Amino acid sequence: MEKDANNFPLFFLGDRLEFPSVSQANEDGLLAVGGDLSPERLLLAYKNGIFPWFNDDALILWWSPDPRMVLYPREIKISKSMRKVLRDGQFTLTQNTCFEKILEHCAKVERRDQDGTWITPNMKSAYLELFDRGFAKSLEVWEGDILVGGLYGIDLGHVFCGESMFSLRPNASKFAFIQLAQQLEAKKYRLIDCQIHTPHLQSLGAKEIPREEFMEALAK
Repeated sequence: MEKDANNFPLFFLGDRLEFPSVSQANEDGLLAVGGDLSPERLLLAYKNGIFPWFNDDALILWWSPDPRMVLYPREIKISKSMRKVLRDGQFTLTQNTCFEKILEHCAKVERRDQDGTWITPNMKSAYLELFDRGFAKSLEVWEGDILVGGLYGIDLGHVFCGESMFSLRPNASKFAFIQLAQQLEAKKYRLIDCQIHTPHLQSLGAKEIPREEFMEALAK
């Protein structure tokens, strides 16, 4: 175990399938480095409030930020203009019909203050395997027969861990996110894990909560 520049311990994961307590993450939320992207490790991570996020395949970084950005499905905000979009039939929605294409589009999204993409080839392979096992899910937004938006994440059965979304038309990703929230509310899911704050997610009703509160909701 080594320490980072702020004197926080850094946990290096080996071959054992384990993670340290999320309480040991540093002030930025970084908890551990190393390990692998096996389906077993990824599922263990999500079930314990941890997610991978890094810019290359050289070193896997595992995070558990405090506070945590979440959306309670019943609190989804739908603006007047979005209600019109939902009614007018511009978009149609499908689920799990082209998961790999959703991954590819999300990997191309340019994000502020981010060099490159964290959806690396190894990350794509890992999530495709989780999709094959029924844990990773996607929502696809179509304008006619053209894929114009969507999102994907990990479905734990009571919490949906959102990973990424993209939009090639105005409001397409909002359309997918609102539809997801409404579906999960009907199924009585506890929350959607949005991981970190963005103005876009906040505008849709997501908010930051203490990590301890998030972990309580995550626990079945």
